[in-house]
Amino acid sequence: MTSWGLAAVAYHLFSRIAYAGGVGLLLQRQERAQVFTRVAGIEAGFQRFRRIASLLMNNDAVSFALLCVATRRFSNPLAQPPVVLTAGVFLVVVGVSIKLWAARTLGAQAYYWYDFFSPGAARLPDPPGPYRYFRNPMYTVGYAHAYGIALLAGSSIGLGAAAFDQCAILAFHLLVERPHLRHILATRNPAR
Repeated sequence: MTSWGLAAVAYHLFSRIAYAGGVGLLLQRQERAQVFTRVAGIEAGFQRFRRIASLLMNNDAVSFALLCVATRRFSNPLAQPPVVLTAGVFLVVVGVSIKLWAARTLGAQAYYWYDFFSPGAARLPDPPGPYRYFRNPMYTVGYAHAYGIALLAGSSIGLGAAAFDQCAILAFHLLVERPHLRHILATRNPAR
């Protein structure tokens, strides 16, 4: 691997850890100590958090794209076998479609974890849309696009990074989101 490829891998690993870990820590601090809303209020605190989360999320996406380009097997992506190109396009379409559907179903605020700032705004137990069919469409089927991008680039390292990214976001879900949702459910239904 070239030094450019190694740098891209390091940049992406740092970016994914900053995104999944950093957003997770910020949300946990908000839940425990209202670090964003204590002084500024719910809306201003949420907007401040959203700017930080967007920066981390967008940086992560850019770093993944750079990793796939820096570690691609072919200088011309169209030189790959047609079956690989078809599979890559299919996965991108499926992943992006599921993410858009889920984001539209949840709404812009929920996409950025608004329920950590206003627990009463949480949509429980199950919103419509892809959540009817998948337990967690954003973090499961919604990650198909990452594998598709890696296939289109011809980057086996990109495929590994997509798997790492998905594991990191699923860990974020298990360690941050799920306990928060259980707390909200327990608060709404104290008899349970």
